[in-house]
Amino acid sequence: MVMPHADAALRLGILFAAALWAGVQNQLAGGGSFLTLPALMLAGMDARAANITSTVALFPGQVTGGWVGRKSAQGTEGLSLRALVLISLAGGAVGAVLLLLTPSSFFARLVPWLVLFATGAFAWGSFGKKPGADGAAGRLGPLWGGIVQFLIAIYGGYFGGGIGFLMLAALAVSGLAMRAAGATKNVLAGVMNFTAVLIFLFSGQVRWLEAAVACVAAVLGSVVGARMLKRVNERALRVCVVLIGVALTVGLFWQAQR
Repeated sequence: MVMPHADAALRLGILFAAALWAGVQNQLAGGGSFLTLPALMLAGMDARAANITSTVALFPGQVTGGWVGRKSAQGTEGLSLRALVLISLAGGAVGAVLLLLTPSSFFARLVPWLVLFATGAFAWGSFGKKPGADGAAGRLGPLWGGIVQFLIAIYGGYFGGGIGFLMLAALAVSGLAMRAAGATKNVLAGVMNFTAVLIFLFSGQVRWLEAAVACVAAVLGSVVGARMLKRVNERALRVCVVLIGVALTVGLFWQAQR
């Protein structure tokens, strides 16, 4: 018979391993929340608390990534970087408030669809045709660029899976070269989650022990991932992330029907 404290230790061990790999994965390809979300749910949280705790735990790694590449970040035509930051701050706050207003039972039924959307966004961003920044055809103007970024930021504060690829596409279509779009995306991801995390910190929904374990593991994983960056087959890793997303989607839909 497994003692309760031994069972809790096992779940924390699984969470540490999942968050460690999530940190590696975020450095190499993205999609780390596909691992931390189910691991936190396995640790005994409902879907909403797991999503909130995952956001808080992975936030330091996002800030680090944005800080490292901040010098390459820039605004789009008609929208300065400062404007994009303010839009992202506002959208992230709206998304966080909407999440806290969503009943846990409803969010649990919504999660499979959110993971399905995030998996689709990740697959499209990884293997679909990359939007070019050259040429004005189909380019987002300042107004629509701001609206799209605001909507992405709301989604980021609410759930967040796949926001990197959504922003990368939107920024590229708004006229940024892919390298600048990647750096800007990293900065804005940290920014939109800043207001979300700030709100979550005072929500009473964060499970601090699990958040601390996942945060330490994810930071360690980020260091390992940065060292592995030039040695790993990124395409194979992205295929692996998509497969994890598909398996998680199927599992969550199956659980929702029980």
